[in-house]
Amino acid sequence: MSVIIQIAQFLLSLSILVFLHEIGHFAFAKLFRTRVEKFYIFFNPWFSLFKKKIGDTEYGIGWLPLGGYVKISGMIDESMDKEQMKKPPQPWEFRSKPPYQRLLIMVGGVLVNFLLAMFIYSTTLYVWGEQYLPTKNVKYGIMCDSVALDIGLRNGDKILTVDHVEIENFNKIFHDVVVNSARSIQVERDGRVVDIPILEEHIAPLLKSEVFIATRIPFIVDDFSKDSPARTAGLLVNDKVVALNDMEIEFFDEFRTKMSDLKGQEVAVTVIRDGESITHTFKATDDGKIGVWPVGDLSRFFELQRVEYSFFQAIPAGISKGFGNAISYLKQLRLIFTPKTKAYESLGGFIKIGSFFPKVWDWRVFWEMTALLSIILAIMNLLPIPALDGGHVMFLLYEIVSGRKPGDKFMEYAQIAGMLLLLALLLYANGNDVVQLFRK
Repeated sequence: MSVIIQIAQFLLSLSILVFLHEIGHFAFAKLFRTRVEKFYIFFNPWFSLFKKKIGDTEYGIGWLPLGGYVKISGMIDESMDKEQMKKPPQPWEFRSKPPYQRLLIMVGGVLVNFLLAMFIYSTTLYVWGEQYLPTKNVKYGIMCDSVALDIGLRNGDKILTVDHVEIENFNKIFHDVVVNSARSIQVERDGRVVDIPILEEHIAPLLKSEVFIATRIPFIVDDFSKDSPARTAGLLVNDKVVALNDMEIEFFDEFRTKMSDLKGQEVAVTVIRDGESITHTFKATDDGKIGVWPVGDLSRFFELQRVEYSFFQAIPAGISKGFGNAISYLKQLRLIFTPKTKAYESLGGFIKIGSFFPKVWDWRVFWEMTALLSIILAIMNLLPIPALDGGHVMFLLYEIVSGRKPGDKFMEYAQIAGMLLLLALLLYANGNDVVQLFRK
C-alpha cells in the first residue's frame, strides 16, 4: 500500500507540473496569436487516453508519463512535422513571429515552473511554518555510517562548524559538505576540537552514502518487524534498551555495533520498563538483528526550532527558498558533469524520484516535493540541448545576435540529435534505478 501511495503522489505531482509547464507555452502562444495545434499532458504515441478538439487545438491526455507537449504551428519540435515547414509561412505560425515573441513562447513553461515553486514555498511556509533541528541541540552527538567513519568522524562527535562556519540546521550539514564542496568539518570529541579534512576522493563515496550522519539517540523501542524475535521474547514498545549481554549501552549505534558480532547467537537484552529493569533472552537473526525499530521522532530527544510566518513574511521567505534550491540544484548538476566525483553513478530516474515521496500521504511534504521538482524541471528544460526549451532558446539567441536564422534542415538534424541524447540519458538514469533495486 505504501508503494501505491508513493506512486500516486508522484503521478499527481508530475501531472500538475507538466500541465502548468505547457500552460506557460500555450499562454504566450495565444497572447501573440500563434496557432496551437495540440495541447497534451503526457505523450501519446499510437493512441491517446482522451482527446477533444476545440477550435484549432486538440486537447488530450497521453498514456506515457514522460512529460507533455504543446504543438505550435510553424516550428520544428518533437513532432518532426517537416511537411508543414515546406509550405509558405503563415501569419499565425511560430516562424512568422518576431524573435522576442518566439523567445517568450519558448521560456513560458520554465517561467511558470519557477513562479509555481516560489508560490508553493510561500504558501507552505505560511500554512505550516518551518521546523528543524538546530545543530547545537544535537546533545548526544552524531551516529556515523561507514563513509563518515572512513572520513574520520566518530560516533558521538558533536559537529561545531563546517569550513569553520556554523550550520544552523543539522539536516543541511550533508548538503554543505557535498554540494558546497566543504574542505573540513570541525567537531568536539572528548572535550577537544578536532578538525576533519574532506578530501576530493571522499566526494564519490559521500554521494553514494544513504545516511552519512544521523543524530545519536538512546535506544527506545518504537516498533517491530514481522517475525521479530524481540517481540516474541516479550519486548514492548517504549522499552528502553540499556544493556546487551550484561554490557551497558546507552545509544542505538552502540547496540548495533555490538550486535554485528552476535549474528545468530543467544543474546540477553536488558530494558527499563516503568522504572523496572527486565532482561529477555532470545536468539538474534543470522544478520545480527532483533527485529526492532528505534524511536525516530526527534522531538522526544531534542528541542526543535519552529518558525512561524505571517502572510507578508512568507512571500519573501518562499522566494528566497526557491532561489536557494535552484542554486543548490545547479551546483549538483556541476557535480554530475565532474567525472572525478562519479556523481553520474548516482543519477536516478522515475523510481528514485518517486521514492522521495513519503509512504503515507502528507500534503506538506507533497507540496514541497512538487516545488522542488518544479525547479528541477525548469532548470533541466533550460539546458542547451536541442529538443528541450533551452535548445530552442539557444538557437533563438543566436538568431537575435547574428540576425540569421538557423536553416530548417539544420534544425531537423539538431532536433533528432537532441532527442537521441535525451533518450540515452533517460535510459541511463532509469537503468541506474533498476541496478540499485537488484543490489538491495
